[in-house]
Amino acid sequence: MSYDDDNIFAKILRGEIPSMKVFEDGETFAFMDIMPRSPGHCLVIPKTPCRNILDASPAQLSACMATVHKLANAAMTAFEADGITLQQFSEEAGGQEVFHLHFHILPRHAGVRPGPPGIQGDMDEIKANAQKLIAALGE
Repeated sequence: MSYDDDNIFAKILRGEIPSMKVFEDGETFAFMDIMPRSPGHCLVIPKTPCRNILDASPAQLSACMATVHKLANAAMTAFEADGITLQQFSEEAGGQEVFHLHFHILPRHAGVRPGPPGIQGDMDEIKANAQKLIAALGE
């Protein structure tokens, strides 16, 4: 399968669709999920075209994992989390809906289940959570 330059994450990277950025470096971009399953749910993507983990280069995976590590630790601090759930879906049968490699970081608390998928979050709350993550990254 070929990469679709019109996927929503490619449009976010080009600035055609707004996002709530929490981190960016030369190779990756991290932003808040607008359908969060937990407070602080964010996404990490490579800046270069890649459908999913099955066609990712070692360099893309390495860059994404370095950013995932940074954001996961910041999320633990920002949300006083007990743990992190990391999710990555590849291909439709694997649950992938947006065909640009992405990693979900969900801060978790003991005994609290993640919320249901596909429900738009409160944008003011998401923005406040983005600010918490950004502040924790600066510490």
